Amino acid sequence: MGEAERTGEGVAIRFGTSGWRGVLGEDVDFAALRALTAATAHWLREQSPHRGVLLGYDTRFASARMAAIAAAALRAEGLAPSLARDVIPTPVLTHAIRRRRVAGGLMLTASHNPPEYHGLKVFGATGCGLADADARQIEARVGAVSPPAIHGTGAIRRADFVTGYRRALLSLLDCERIASARLRVVYDAMHGAGAGVLDAVLGEIGVRVSVLRGERDPNFGGQAPDPTPARLAGLAAKMTGKRAAHVGLATDGDADRFGVVLRGGRILSETEVIALLIDHLARSGRVRRGVAISHCTGSLVEKVAAENGLPVLRTPVGFKHLGEHLASGAADVAGEESGGFALARMGRDKDGILAGALMCEIAASQRGGVGACMDALELRHGRSACGRRALVRTPQLDRALDRLHAAPPDRVGDACVREVDSRDGLRLALDDGFVMLRRSGTEPVVRLYAEAGGPKRLAQRIRQVESLLRTAGCTG
Repeated sequence: MGEAERTGEGVAIRFGTSGWRGVLGEDVDFAALRALTAATAHWLREQSPHRGVLLGYDTRFASARMAAIAAAALRAEGLAPSLARDVIPTPVLTHAIRRRRVAGGLMLTASHNPPEYHGLKVFGATGCGLADADARQIEARVGAVSPPAIHGTGAIRRADFVTGYRRALLSLLDCERIASARLRVVYDAMHGAGAGVLDAVLGEIGVRVSVLRGERDPNFGGQAPDPTPARLAGLAAKMTGKRAAHVGLATDGDADRFGVVLRGGRILSETEVIALLIDHLARSGRVRRGVAISHCTGSLVEKVAAENGLPVLRTPVGFKHLGEHLASGAADVAGEESGGFALARMGRDKDGILAGALMCEIAASQRGGVGACMDALELRHGRSACGRRALVRTPQLDRALDRLHAAPPDRVGDACVREVDSRDGLRLALDDGFVMLRRSGTEPVVRLYAEAGGPKRLAQRIRQVESLLRTAGCTG
């Protein structure tokens, strides 16, 4: 988990899986932000001849103020910052970084984390998240670089990043097909930065969009703005009945993650959505090279890729690893288990708005919409139920994990363990799926991921893994 520690020498900052995050006022404050921004400025100057740096911010408490402070710190270090005119989604910023050919970008956000969290994402000139080696370089500079004194934020250049993103997305979509389908969509913005962007793009091409939780609320209604099944109950309820919309969409706090709900209220797993998107893009000729996915993504994606003649590249958890394959040209598309999806043509980092817009294109492509496409996919490849759970990290749980790493089980329930992979947590490949346990890089939790042949089997498998943890010495 990204955090700031005060020592006798100042502030020490650690990046997690996706940037620096922590509780606002405790781990994350203005002094730590200035120190980190100064260190990032030094790193950016070494990486790129460009002086331009783009900044964005989400709807969290103090976001605008923090973005202005970061912009002033960058300018004091000799860079030329451009700050978004208003709240923007993270994918809008990463798209603009590549389009404008700048040194990089900073996004003030804690993404899907609870309301009390805040943080900073740093992107290089390619629009990718920081590689681990780059993050370590910036961390090392935090203690070595003395941030200059900043007296007020002054006049910072403001820029419109949204218009360019919207144009690029519209040029990618089959707008005529979508318009002719006369789609109705329910969009749950979860009080985040996606409101006013995804719904505006869809409205521009004739989709009738009903927005849930579109108002800005730094408290996010009292819960984490994360489109997990438990938090999509309201959207699922709207998708039942005779007059239900064609598809339900959701994005997280900074709109880089997605959620999808079918007519009837079925919430698709991230693996199912990614499989649908890759199949659709491959059949329409927009994906010809590889598919990058994380270790925790379900096997349905691999089956779809193989059917379309696409090689699959597996990476550790963290979209920065997937982005490297997009940047190198080895992959055209990337997806991960936690709701991340990217198409190289639009960007090299997660984009929940892109995923939502493409789901509308899928809904318009076949009679019966997304549900019919999902049925056809499962008919060809079988059903793959995937899920994840966050377990509060405790000393007992840490000890249990260490014991399982040292002596992995040979069975999970009645399924044989076919392969053990300890490179990024503990991953056990099974007869009909997998289970994986890893310590989160952004929150004080242990992530449990699993895949099975159906929802009931998946629920049973998760219980079996929790039982393994208890047996290994975890009591809470």
